[in-house]
Amino acid sequence: MAIRELEPLIVGKVIGDVLDHFIPSIKMSITYSTKLVCNGHELFPSAVSAKPRVEVHGGDLRTFFTLVLTDPDVPGPSDPYLREHLHWIVTDIPGTTDATFGTEIVSYEIPRPNIGIHRFVYILYKQSGRQTVNHLPCSRDNFNARRFAANNNLGLPVAAVFFNAQRETAARRR
Repeated sequence: MAIRELEPLIVGKVIGDVLDHFIPSIKMSITYSTKLVCNGHELFPSAVSAKPRVEVHGGDLRTFFTLVLTDPDVPGPSDPYLREHLHWIVTDIPGTTDATFGTEIVSYEIPRPNIGIHRFVYILYKQSGRQTVNHLPCSRDNFNARRFAANNNLGLPVAAVFFNAQRETAARRR
């Protein structure tokens, strides 16, 4: 995988605020209805209200993954003192399929920012085996992806992608 794939994560400060530098080794695609999530693109909250299709490419039948969705900009990007807010965790995702075949251990919470433009970060970790994620966060607020990965021996991510969203006004909903 090319290093240039990390560029939007660096420019968007996902690497730094949420993740340590890593080398992507798995391809992950996230699609809401017909919209593919691309790093740094904006999606309206109304477009992300249902769970997305998350596909993992490049794994095999013996490989399992954990997916995390987190918002590092809570309550607002200028003062994110609640950083991070957890939106979703799916574990035991087989390496040849999508997240619907995994085990949802924290239910999907719709991204609905109140103040400013928020980054919503999808992080994919490779598990050492099945059912290896046992240390669950006790709250969605003050979640920390680095600490979660360390507590569950997940290591560095194998893939990450983020989108931006902001509060939707009635005039913007179409």
